[in-house]
Amino acid sequence: MRRGLLGVILCLAAILALTPCAWSKTVKIGFNIPLTGDIPKVGEESKFAAEMLREDINKAGGLKIGDETYMLEFIYEDNESKAESAVSAGLKLIERDQVIAIVGPNSSKQAVPAGQVANDNRTPMISPWSTNPDTTKDRPWVFRAAFLDPFQGPVAVDFATEQFTADTAAVLYAQANDYSKGLAEIFKDNFEKKHGSDAIVAFESYGDKDQDFSAQLTKIIAAKPDFIFLPNNYNEVALIVKQAHDLGWDGPFMGSDAWGNSELMSLCGDDCKGHYFSTHYAAAGATGATKEFIDRYEKEYGYQPADVAALTWDATRIVLQGLQDLDKLTGNIRKDRKALRDAIASIEEIEGITGKMKFDDEGDPIKCAVVVKISDEGEFVFQKSVCP
Repeated sequence: MRRGLLGVILCLAAILALTPCAWSKTVKIGFNIPLTGDIPKVGEESKFAAEMLREDINKAGGLKIGDETYMLEFIYEDNESKAESAVSAGLKLIERDQVIAIVGPNSSKQAVPAGQVANDNRTPMISPWSTNPDTTKDRPWVFRAAFLDPFQGPVAVDFATEQFTADTAAVLYAQANDYSKGLAEIFKDNFEKKHGSDAIVAFESYGDKDQDFSAQLTKIIAAKPDFIFLPNNYNEVALIVKQAHDLGWDGPFMGSDAWGNSELMSLCGDDCKGHYFSTHYAAAGATGATKEFIDRYEKEYGYQPADVAALTWDATRIVLQGLQDLDKLTGNIRKDRKALRDAIASIEEIEGITGKMKFDDEGDPIKCAVVVKISDEGEFVFQKSVCP
């Protein structure tokens, strides 16, 4: 018995000796992401990018905050791609897990309600991918790493007008999605300002979980627009574009940043080639730190990262920068959250994988957008950069 017990003790000692974080202080950051539901690839890419960054910091010995060094502990909570689940996921991270900050949700459909929870509970939250203004509006505890739809909408209007020599357009959007509905309305307002009140010849919507868009597309095609604007998630885009082609549409599509997922081409195939969308970065032809990130991600996970992966890296880096700017962590979670919120709000500029960012008073970054074309090889190729 003694010999067996001694062996167990020696084994445990050896394990602890090889695990530097066993006796280290930790700082916990939560991730409110869609690991299941309609857009699980978004959650997967967010988690993979975050894990790359966590491994970098911890392998280097941890994160220096004042005179102390902390190992990073990332806690991933699945919001199931649902608004109500994003709320409960946020509460779990805040109350049960006692995280100092939350990264996510990504989609505005989840980020808008989750942002209210974070703000009410005085916990810093930063959305990597949400572009709807309501995510951060009048919420001093909520930030983002993405540009806003009031900027993205005019980018799509101007590019499509020039690229397609367009005077008319049609729009098909998801009624239950804050992102899709909000961007559709912004696009409509800006297109009509540029081309006249009758320039939007069809403005159609669909319900949650709809898979058949033939009724809406039949109306759109009959209106003969110069192009169709689709501010929709990538999984819905694949269905819509295919069905439009089946109904005889052979004109161009203009999309938005929710197209930019690594699964788009496996779902859409040849139907999506040759079309354009506005986004946060172009993977094909990237250089510098952006290319290093893409190459490493592709080597580790076997596919090219979409914008949400790069934005998650940037959003997490913003939280880490805020932590590094603190004099210390007190151990009082309320005080430490407040100090971190103030530190993030004080960041004037940061260089990210998706470009340089400055922040305004609402916690929103002032940054450039990119328009990409889907090439014949299925790559997202840089077409144009548009800056505020």
